[in-house]
Amino acid sequence: MQDETAGDPMSEQKWHRSSLRHLMDELAQLGYWLSHTTIARLLKEMNYSLKANTKRLAGCQHPDRELQFQYIASQRAVFLGAGLPVISVDTKKKELIGNFKNAGQEWCLEARPVNDHDFEQDALGKAVPYGIYDQTHQRGFVYVGQSADTPQFAVEMIVRWWQEIGQSLYPNADKILILADAGGSNGCRPRLWKQQLQELLADQLGLEVTICHYPTGASKWNPIEHRLFGPISVNWAGKPLRTFEFLLACIRGTTTKTGLRVEAILVEKVYQKGIKVTNEVMQTLKIEWHSVCPRWNYTIKPRCAQI
Repeated sequence: MQDETAGDPMSEQKWHRSSLRHLMDELAQLGYWLSHTTIARLLKEMNYSLKANTKRLAGCQHPDRELQFQYIASQRAVFLGAGLPVISVDTKKKELIGNFKNAGQEWCLEARPVNDHDFEQDALGKAVPYGIYDQTHQRGFVYVGQSADTPQFAVEMIVRWWQEIGQSLYPNADKILILADAGGSNGCRPRLWKQQLQELLADQLGLEVTICHYPTGASKWNPIEHRLFGPISVNWAGKPLRTFEFLLACIRGTTTKTGLRVEAILVEKVYQKGIKVTNEVMQTLKIEWHSVCPRWNYTIKPRCAQI
């Protein structure tokens, strides 16, 4: 087993790269006739175990990755120190609504029967959960759309959060920091994301909006991923999301020992994909690119006084 063995340097766990039947054939060539079940028992006695791949290695990293992490930390400290809102935003994985298998397990007397295939035509619809996490107040807000995940959808949900919740929590705030991934509807590339922030959040609400994007491939460090979406996934693990009402109930019922509270709202508006923003429109935006990693960090200021 010497050439077949790998192990965890922090424990006694070991694993091998060949299948049991492959090992059985190799042992047979050496004159040892053992069944694959016997081989499995012997391997367990030697502290071997089955292991699945784990996504932990970052791979090829952007040269400014660490610099961006440091800059996000400094920007967050400045805003929080001034009592200004800092929100983390992202869209959770889309969920088919219907009698479909949901990953995970739950305590029950017998397993729930679900469809053997996840065909979209059998679904009542598709849920698009857009989340906003307020770190200061340990509160999460999930707006569940039913159409496309677009920059217009993302910005309108942030505007809705500010009008319904944010401005009451931060009555004196004239600035906001948004932490977002580098990709997706609220990524650093979509023009519509910036245009909608300018028009709806900066111009109409009079807010100075600073956006810091996490580096490409670093979305797991966005606070919303492990502080909001993680607990939500645990709460509905193993439960088929048969209706939108049940999905909303699972989100609203999500809590943690640290005091997380979550609200969920169903959004009926239909959003269209493929809306383009011209170069002429982009030139009218009042964007100030930061000196540090300007592709990922920028501030959008109101073009006129709030009406």
